[in-house]
Amino acid sequence: MRKRRLIAGIAVAALLAGACSDDSDEPDSATGDTGGSDTTEVQGGTESEFFDQEEMDAQLAMRDVEPEGPADAPWEQAIEPEMVDTAQYATPGPWKLCFSNASVDNPWRQVGFTTMQAEVDLHPDIAEFEVLDAEAADDKQISDIETLTGSGDCDALIVSPNTTATLTPAIEAACETGIPVIVFDRGVETDCPVTFIKPIGGYAFGADAAEFLVDEVEPGGKVLALRILPGVDVLETRFAAAQSIFEESDIELVGAEFTEGDAAATKSIVSDYIQREGELDGVWMDAGATGLAAIEAFEDAGVDVPPITGEDQQDFLQKWDEDGLTAVAPTYPTYQWRTPIIAATRILSGEEVPKEWNLPQPVITEDNLADYLQPDMPPLHYALCGCEDMPGFPEDWE
Repeated sequence: MRKRRLIAGIAVAALLAGACSDDSDEPDSATGDTGGSDTTEVQGGTESEFFDQEEMDAQLAMRDVEPEGPADAPWEQAIEPEMVDTAQYATPGPWKLCFSNASVDNPWRQVGFTTMQAEVDLHPDIAEFEVLDAEAADDKQISDIETLTGSGDCDALIVSPNTTATLTPAIEAACETGIPVIVFDRGVETDCPVTFIKPIGGYAFGADAAEFLVDEVEPGGKVLALRILPGVDVLETRFAAAQSIFEESDIELVGAEFTEGDAAATKSIVSDYIQREGELDGVWMDAGATGLAAIEAFEDAGVDVPPITGEDQQDFLQKWDEDGLTAVAPTYPTYQWRTPIIAATRILSGEEVPKEWNLPQPVITEDNLADYLQPDMPPLHYALCGCEDMPGFPEDWE
């Protein structure tokens, strides 16, 4: 039986760049504008309320741990899982799953949501999948969660929070209704959900990118950090890890600028820094969706593109391959959008699930770049969707 989906309020802003976590409570940039500035004072990082040295150490260690689970299904794998009993939630199917989504306002989230819908179709016990899209607004998502839990007909609630602190009370209220709550992608400041699903995390992403630059940039070299927005845990921790690594190296962090995921703003910022600094020796990014715009700024200035970090978006990977760039692409795989659906079916079947479901988080390097290039896919497609063998691929992702 084809699942009936109730999808409300989805605003498809097709090319608004960003990564998984690109919304915030705090609008100000690191330097007060989006066109560069004369100050190198940075916002957040190791001074952020989200910074946790113990958690950073744990995430960096997880990079070397072999995950448990099927080798051909990384979205089902878990790193050092601590299982929780879910017998209290067992209920016979068919089930209705409800999903409160932060947004589909960037390509990463669009690829992920398409993958999630395809996963739903693989489970005959899911009769209905109701989705409310918060359109990147905290107030709307809080209302959406109240609507879904108040309906009384959701067997499980999945939430991808818009921001961290503001959505925490809404998640706690949802937990108190007695239905199983599953949080993924972005975290909240409570452990009441049955499971929290994510790749290893922001610290690992930020560290992978920063360590690459420390290896590639000469001592004393100037690195510019490009960030999306403040106030989201996974983005704040990416920068915190990078800042910590840069501070222990001979690299000079000349600025940390917020781009709001806008390609034109990214290009303008990088151009400004090239003119002001004379040269840049590296670019660190907390999300790679505007990586191509950063590269174009160097090309327009007539200078070589320095070592740069990106993500698994096809336009960045193809540019890297075609031009022989010195680059690396940490990932926050979109295959994680499959896992909440799998988790919901297991929980409603009374099966154990990890309390914190840490998925593997591969890094794309020069050595494995060819494995992730998909020239037949759109430029804004993300390589680690885990969707190649799903019904409807590639058409539904195009």
